[in-house]
Amino acid sequence: MIITGTIKGIIFQNEENGYTVLVLNTDGGDMTCVGTLPMVNIGENLELEGEMVYNKNYGEQFKISHAKVVQPKSKAGIMRYLSSGLIRGVGKVTAENIVKKFGADTLNIIEFNPSRLTEIRGISEQKALLIAESYIGVKKMQDTIMFLQEYDISSRMAVKIYETYHERTMEKLKTNPYALVEDVDGIGFITADKIAGKLGIPFDSDFRLRAGILHTLKEGADKNGHTYMPCSEVYKEVTALLKIDYEDYEEKLEKLLFQMQIDGVLKCENINDTDVFMLTKFYNIERSSAKKILSLLSHTVSEQDFSEEIENFEHLNNIELHEQQKQAVTTAVNSGISVITGGPGTGKTTIIKCVLSLMRNQRKNTLLLAPTGRAAKRMSESCGVEAKTIHRALELDFTNLHDCFRYNEFNKLPVDCIIVDEVSMVDVVLLNALLKATKRNCQLILVGDKDQLPSVGAGNVLADILNSGIVPYVCLTEIYRQAKESLIVLNAHAINEGKMPKIDNKSKDFFFENKREPADMLDCIVGLVTQRLPKYTNVEPSKIQVLAPMKNGLCGIENLNKILQEKINPPSQSKSELYTERMIFRLNDKVMQIVNNYEIEWERLNENGLIERGEGVFNGDIGTVTSVDFHKGEIEVTFEDGRVCVYPKNELINLQLAYAMTIHKSQGSEFDVVVIPIVAGTGKILTRNLLYTAVTRAKKLVVLVGSLFYLRRMVENNYTAKRYSALCYFLKQGEAIFKEGLD
Repeated sequence: MIITGTIKGIIFQNEENGYTVLVLNTDGGDMTCVGTLPMVNIGENLELEGEMVYNKNYGEQFKISHAKVVQPKSKAGIMRYLSSGLIRGVGKVTAENIVKKFGADTLNIIEFNPSRLTEIRGISEQKALLIAESYIGVKKMQDTIMFLQEYDISSRMAVKIYETYHERTMEKLKTNPYALVEDVDGIGFITADKIAGKLGIPFDSDFRLRAGILHTLKEGADKNGHTYMPCSEVYKEVTALLKIDYEDYEEKLEKLLFQMQIDGVLKCENINDTDVFMLTKFYNIERSSAKKILSLLSHTVSEQDFSEEIENFEHLNNIELHEQQKQAVTTAVNSGISVITGGPGTGKTTIIKCVLSLMRNQRKNTLLLAPTGRAAKRMSESCGVEAKTIHRALELDFTNLHDCFRYNEFNKLPVDCIIVDEVSMVDVVLLNALLKATKRNCQLILVGDKDQLPSVGAGNVLADILNSGIVPYVCLTEIYRQAKESLIVLNAHAINEGKMPKIDNKSKDFFFENKREPADMLDCIVGLVTQRLPKYTNVEPSKIQVLAPMKNGLCGIENLNKILQEKINPPSQSKSELYTERMIFRLNDKVMQIVNNYEIEWERLNENGLIERGEGVFNGDIGTVTSVDFHKGEIEVTFEDGRVCVYPKNELINLQLAYAMTIHKSQGSEFDVVVIPIVAGTGKILTRNLLYTAVTRAKKLVVLVGSLFYLRRMVENNYTAKRYSALCYFLKQGEAIFKEGLD
């Protein structure tokens, strides 16, 4: 059965396969609900092949087996298509004028004889060319996306693939679909292998083996934070992935790996007496980072005694620094690069303020940085000086041929000192970008908690720098006097030492709700967030943060977000909302960006009341849905720092509700009130440092909800996942790397 129609409106977004749409049949004008399609737009014409089925949610539906975009034939259809917003330079009035002039031949004129468009008043030669280029580009992209649909590729990925290869997409995929693994972020081996199977690419193809190797190393970086993997593990995982016997393919794999090194894709190193493979990207990044650190290290500022200046700071602020804190200040001010590490309540913020004071006395310009917007905001509030995210300070710039940042190795940051807080969550890619933009005579002070979870991105920056033993550092262990009054601080240190936290009903900031059954835990968490804690703390429910160890389960973030959304921000006639297969986005919802997006545009009002525009929203940024456009399938989000972004339908997959978030996503953030489910789970997930990280995210109050049995299990479980990273190795090479030359 074949039907042909014009898309009238999108009613449901499906993150994997596209969109359910309403089609206006050209013959009878009836509205027909059809199944999922790749990315389509209102006004487009489709020829759909399939059969009628019954859908329990939508009733009678047309189940699609094949679809293609076709040119509209009627004048009305052509006008709707041209004015749909797909074609640049064509609005409703222009579309009417073009169709009035050329009628049913309009699209042929645009594609094959666009100069005739100048016969219409208001259309110049330049505009005619723009319209033609836009039309042809849209047509090619639609054809390609329909082609990719046959291989079960989501619309979001189809667009990424097209943006990589453009008109060469079909040719590229038919020749070597495994190139997707190498060229397109987010496309893994499984997807490429399915396409290759349908295209008849041989099972033992070199293309397939090469893609399997690259996929293994990429997955190691993306999922486990590895910047390298031992050769033995690479062979083991590759053969398992490809479902081949190592002995049968040993010679072929070794030849291919050698060729990949010649091609510049891989590097082979011997780290700690173990042969390893590294993606060249990470080899260059970690080696470059080591060289920059060694360069800063070679620039010893001074060996001055700052006792008098520190004493003046104490007097002005009516405080008394511990000897460890004084040592940390002196080390930082005297060194080209240094590290200050310590747990909560050990006075890291006080040290930063003292360092700032001493730098001002020396007339040095100091820049405060943090990895996330929340951490930067907290730093600004506690230090009384503006702090920026690292991304914002480096300034994204996609017109730059050398880098995606305006400040880089060719254009250094114009500052004398840089202080980076929450450095434990900085991955090696971001570290390298910052180091490249740092002047050789600039002082770099890294501040963080070595016992926090490592960065979400690849690398093990803080641990590697400390373990190298070559960068001066001070480890703070003394708890600041005022912090001793907080059970949050005392219990965080107890957990970090493998001791059970103190449970005291008379406490003002640390509580434990003993619940054994998941359903009881869920009810308790919802009651705490929506009723009990708002009354006790005077903090509104949307500001109370649930931090869960896992995504799934009754007390996982996916279920918690659905329930808390219904309680905190229930549906009403005054609130517009947008349905996706994963979730509902509703006006006033609390949401979070879950991947880095360097290209999404934003604007905000600055302190002078002027509109500031820029690009980039980053993993962990939290905001509120301030507008929902159901018809366009897009929402507007206002982030905590004032940035306002519009998310089109293909970007909604990068947002999730944020009433509850995983503990990993909370790194670098601080919340007034935190609720933490203590649930059953594997020893690889429910670890001591996961609990420690969660507790240290709370500023004023924390509530644990669960059983004492699982709480004790987490406290006693000191498991840390092995993370392979080479920064420490390169730093220890010292002079051998340093003499190779610097920028």
